[in-house]
Amino acid sequence: MSEPIDWVGPDQLEDGLKSGHYRPEWTWIAEDGGKLLARAVWWGLPDGTHPLALDCLYVHESVGDRQALATHLITSAHQRFRAHGMPRLPEFHLFSRTDGPPARTAAALDWRIGAAAAAGLTDVLRRLRYEWTADDEPPAAPERLVFRPEPDDEVFLAAFQEVAEQSLDTTTRRAVTRHGIAKAARDDLAGYRDMPGDRSWWRLAHTPDGTLAGLLVPSRNDQSFVVGYLGVVPSLRGRGYVDELLAQTTRILLDAGARRITADTDLVNRPMAAAFDRAGYRNFASRTVLAAPADS
Repeated sequence: MSEPIDWVGPDQLEDGLKSGHYRPEWTWIAEDGGKLLARAVWWGLPDGTHPLALDCLYVHESVGDRQALATHLITSAHQRFRAHGMPRLPEFHLFSRTDGPPARTAAALDWRIGAAAAAGLTDVLRRLRYEWTADDEPPAAPERLVFRPEPDDEVFLAAFQEVAEQSLDTTTRRAVTRHGIAKAARDDLAGYRDMPGDRSWWRLAHTPDGTLAGLLVPSRNDQSFVVGYLGVVPSLRGRGYVDELLAQTTRILLDAGARRITADTDLVNRPMAAAFDRAGYRNFASRTVLAAPADS
């Protein structure tokens, strides 16, 4: 595919079908006389009942109205998913590279965003994607905070709740509004528990006098090591502690064997983006997340 958009190629699709992250019933195509015109691939957990996200949307450039065909394909799949008990429409995650011509990137995004909106995914969240590689200089060891593992999930849950207060992260704010802070925090903890990263990597951060300063959740997904989650408690924000949390996260993942680390942050979360910049992470791509409204 020539568009500056990430897509699911044959090898990735084959691997995903073997692992259970992709399934035949979550992979939809449109064809005409045996010619493939469009394809939509949804992703989910291997033990999940329903797909969680649309991972790839492709319509051949020969199609006159790519948005209309994409809308029909997504809507048809949504109807089938709903008929099988899916309670909420899956999100659509669009990854676009920053090294492509801006006009081509915008064109590739526009018809996909339009199709998703017509199929009910009208909430738009734009995120910046960062990466750190082993060719970069490792961050210095933190000096102002003390980091300790905490095996008790309930203790970690309390920290999740505290850092969620007044968070600039859009996903966190939406979850708190929709479910309340206690359930939002518990869902976050469960989600990171389900990832392939090692639970022993997680840390709570304290000031030298023992005051909780924040938490960090280094992790990994199917493709790379990731800065899963980090946050500073509201009362200590604005003091530069985020730099130490990010440095410690990077160092833990390096010790775990990472050669490449990726991370996302919301476009509106400028303090976190600035922390990635200071730490030597590079903004290599953008992620556009399209979702159904909270009340749908």
